[in-house]
Amino acid sequence: MDKYISTPITENITKELKAGDYVYLSGIIYTARDAAHKRMAEALDHNETLPFDIENAAIYYMGPSPARKGQVIGSAGPTTASRMDKYAPELLDLGQKAMIGKGKRSEEVRNAIIRNKAVYFAAVGGAGAIISKCIKKSEIVCYEDLGTEAIRKLEVENFPLVVVIDSDGNNLYEIAANKYKKHM
Repeated sequence: MDKYISTPITENITKELKAGDYVYLSGIIYTARDAAHKRMAEALDHNETLPFDIENAAIYYMGPSPARKGQVIGSAGPTTASRMDKYAPELLDLGQKAMIGKGKRSEEVRNAIIRNKAVYFAAVGGAGAIISKCIKKSEIVCYEDLGTEAIRKLEVENFPLVVVIDSDGNNLYEIAANKYKKHM
């Protein structure tokens, strides 16, 4: 089912999303990959505040390529989400409601999704140039020294996603694999 949602991502939104739903997201999202997640974890370990408000936030696991002349951002495809699995549960427990990446997640992340009524979306890997057209604004928020891994604030419009793990823990990858096995 196609759904159009906007940030901030609240529990009222996540409880309506089901594994397999096609979602078009508009609003503000943040980018962060491995190095930025490590820095956020270190900040939390030192009782420092995070560089953006994590409450009801969506983090896109992405590091863009350089923007060409006249573009807001370069190619903006998703990074493999499992690389952020060791950081995700803590951020979800602090109020983050959505993650965007590609690939499978750990059982710990799935449990944190359920516990916090959050959601994991997949963006289409290999479609970074097309995805970038949904990004209307991009600005570096912090960790500029990390280059493409700096945390960015993006304004997106009708950003295409698929719900992989919903707030009840239903996992599209498992659902699809089980359907396939039944037809074999």
